[in-house]
Amino acid sequence: TSVPRIWACGDIHGGLQFTHVAAYEAVKLVRNMLFPGRSAVDYTHIPWALYTDPEVAHIGLYARDAEAQGIAIDTYTTPLEANDRSRAEGEALGFVKIHVKKGTDSVVGATIVARHAGDLIATLALAMSAGYGLGRFVELILPYPTQAEAIKATSGAYTRTRLTPTVARLLKGLIGLAR
Repeated sequence: TSVPRIWACGDIHGGLQFTHVAAYEAVKLVRNMLFPGRSAVDYTHIPWALYTDPEVAHIGLYARDAEAQGIAIDTYTTPLEANDRSRAEGEALGFVKIHVKKGTDSVVGATIVARHAGDLIATLALAMSAGYGLGRFVELILPYPTQAEAIKATSGAYTRTRLTPTVARLLKGLIGLAR
């Protein structure tokens, strides 16, 4: 609160009303109560999930929020029907959508709709808090088949936009030769 020696965390002060957010706020509250200095709460990289079927999970900015803040973005989306594990398990309803700051691979927000979206969003929460860009996901080696590969596929969509027309033609020719 703005009143000295009065602290609050969790649902009582509004904002994101999730258990994990209240726990995060409680850690900050205790630190501020017992130790010198102030440790501010930062909601930038807090994910949340709704446990519907399929689940809906989100972190960071929505496209409308980015626009309202004057942040130009590029959006990359991978439908789960393109993911082998999702198709094999009959869970192809959903998508991975990732927003990056225009012209960069800096992730500013993401939404996942999938059977286990709450688990999948954790990968993006870690990436955002560590400053890893979307382009780094193409380097990940993931177990096959997993729904996490949908995040990697979304990274691939970003990476393909970085190819020059000449390199894209060469790659297309090489792929054609390999068939």
